[in-house]
Amino acid sequence: MGLIKDIYNKPFFERLASSFEKVIPDFVPEKFMKSILSDAFYKMEWKERVQHTTRVLHGFMPKDFAESAKLMELIVEQLRADGFGEQGLVFMFLPDYIATYGLDDFENSVIALEFLTQFISAEFAVRPFLLKYGDQMMDEMLKMSTHANHHVRRFASEGSRPRLPWGAAIPALKKDPALILPILENLKNDSSEYVRRSVANNLNDITKDNPEVVIGIAKKWKGLGKETDAIIKHACRSLLKSGHPEILSFYGLDATHLSVIDFKIETPKINIGGEVEFSFIIKNEDKIERYIRLEYTLYYLKNNGGLAGKVFKINEKSYPEGAEIKVKRRQSFKLITTRKFYTGYHKLSIMVNGVETVIGDFELL
Repeated sequence: MGLIKDIYNKPFFERLASSFEKVIPDFVPEKFMKSILSDAFYKMEWKERVQHTTRVLHGFMPKDFAESAKLMELIVEQLRADGFGEQGLVFMFLPDYIATYGLDDFENSVIALEFLTQFISAEFAVRPFLLKYGDQMMDEMLKMSTHANHHVRRFASEGSRPRLPWGAAIPALKKDPALILPILENLKNDSSEYVRRSVANNLNDITKDNPEVVIGIAKKWKGLGKETDAIIKHACRSLLKSGHPEILSFYGLDATHLSVIDFKIETPKINIGGEVEFSFIIKNEDKIERYIRLEYTLYYLKNNGGLAGKVFKINEKSYPEGAEIKVKRRQSFKLITTRKFYTGYHKLSIMVNGVETVIGDFELL
């Protein structure tokens, strides 16, 4: 599997230049290729290559942003005509162009973002506009939440997330998400699962700063339909992982008459690249069937000697009266780019309906 940055390569840019030549006045493919494939290009990571493509394109676009914004529609139409696929990550430079050069032209930028997001998702590009224009931009997002195109409706939700991963956070929305809620209300019964999942992710963002808002929405939306119930369950996943008492109670997940026995870490010593294996028995000592959410928390050793816990889900299902079920799991310590492992003692605990029950340790060598 290649690196994501390598989606930007000579064959792609040659094909792109051919499309540009058909719609951008005075476009010179040879000059574009020379500027794009500079010596510095090959040392750039993915995001740098996106921004580099944006800058090079700007050198061939009209100097007046309003003209450039209108030309974007012709560019996208030509890309479609030339067989480029929809929603291709390689076209992130198009909304980035609007965010980079259109921030002082609100009206034309909003029109361009609404159009572009139907070809390539523009939720990252709208963040600077939310930061600069605040309520005015949120008014536009609310309008887009009723758009006929599902990509635009998703953009209204995904773009207004308070804590969009890999995107700029919006402090005003983290503090008070009130302006987001009408958007999510419009989309809670959306026909597209793509849109509904974004609604759940937006609500999950809100739980990080305003959990009571999401709990209130969960109570309001519960029972409206299968899709809406799925939204609020996914929206509350961080609250469930953290064992938030009110949301556990909301889902009937208390830990009384439930116990964990025979907990054992099968591999007390493992090497980086290996797996820690553990097992236990979950016991329902109640006189009725119980719905149980089983998780484990892995406490990773940090560089400063402290521990940082990460919760992993095992399962969530009903257990009959008196049931004793053995569970075995393993957790990989294969090297990944998003986490650095430190040798020494780590801990692992079992969570039953949000309550930590037993804990043990193992050594990473």
